[in-house]
Amino acid sequence: MTNLQALVLGVVQGLTEFLPISSTAHLRIVPALLGWPDPGASFTAVLQLGTLAAVLVFFATDLGGIARGTLSALADPVRRRDPQARLGLYLVVGTLPVVVVGMLFKNAIRGGLRALPVIATALIVVAVALAVVERLARHRRTFEEIVWSDVMIIGCAQALALIPGVSRSGITILAAMAIGLRRDAAAHYSFLLSIPAVAGAAIFEMKHLMHSDVGALPMAIGLLAAAATGYASIAWLLRYLRTRTMFPFVGYRIALGLAIFGLLGAGLLQP
Repeated sequence: MTNLQALVLGVVQGLTEFLPISSTAHLRIVPALLGWPDPGASFTAVLQLGTLAAVLVFFATDLGGIARGTLSALADPVRRRDPQARLGLYLVVGTLPVVVVGMLFKNAIRGGLRALPVIATALIVVAVALAVVERLARHRRTFEEIVWSDVMIIGCAQALALIPGVSRSGITILAAMAIGLRRDAAAHYSFLLSIPAVAGAAIFEMKHLMHSDVGALPMAIGLLAAAATGYASIAWLLRYLRTRTMFPFVGYRIALGLAIFGLLGAGLLQP
C-alpha cells in the first residue's frame, strides 16, 4: 500500500465512520473505483483506531466522568446508582452482542460479506428503515433517560453493523431513535458505544495486519488522517442533528447502493 492510498483511505474512514453511511462500505468501494486492491477487513479494523482516538479526545470529559463513577461504584456498591457509573456499565453490556456475533461469524465478516452486492443491498435496506424511523419516531427522550432495555436493543442493533454497508453509527442511531431518543442523544450514545467495539475489533485484527504488506508509514498516515477527519465529523454531525433530520443520509445511501448495482451490471466493478 502506498502513502497516498493510506492517506485517501484514512480520510474516507474519518469522514464516514460516524456518519450513517458505512465506513466499511466506502473503504471497500473507493479502492474498487480507483483500481486499488481491497485493503481487507484487517486494515479497515485497525484504521478505526484513528477514529477511536477522535472519539476519546472529543468525549474526554464524558469519559473522565464515567471512569470516576465506575471506580467509585467498585469501591462503594451504593454508588452504582450514580448516572456516570451506570453509563459505564451500559457501554460494557451494550458491547456484548457485537462481540458474540463477531466471534461466531468472523470468517464471513472477513470474507463473503465484503462482496459489493451485499454492501449495496445493506445500504438500501438500512436507508429505507432509517426513513421509516425518522418519519415515525417521537424524538423526545434525552441522553440521560437511557435505561437498560434501551441498552440491549441498541447493543443488538450494533451487531448488525458487522455486515458491511449497514453502518455501525447508522444502525445504532436508527435503533435509538426507534425507541424514542432525540437524534442528537442517539448519536451521542452511538459514539460512546463505539469505543469498546472499535477498540476490540482493532486489537483482534492487529495480528492479521502484522502479516500483511502494509508498512508502518502508510499505517501511521492512515491513522492520523482518520483521527483528524473523524474528530471533525463527530463535531459536525452532533451540531447537524440538533436541528435537522436524517433524510439526506437516506437519499445518499439509496443513491450509492443503486450506483453500485449499476456499475456491477455494467462490468465496471467486480463483486
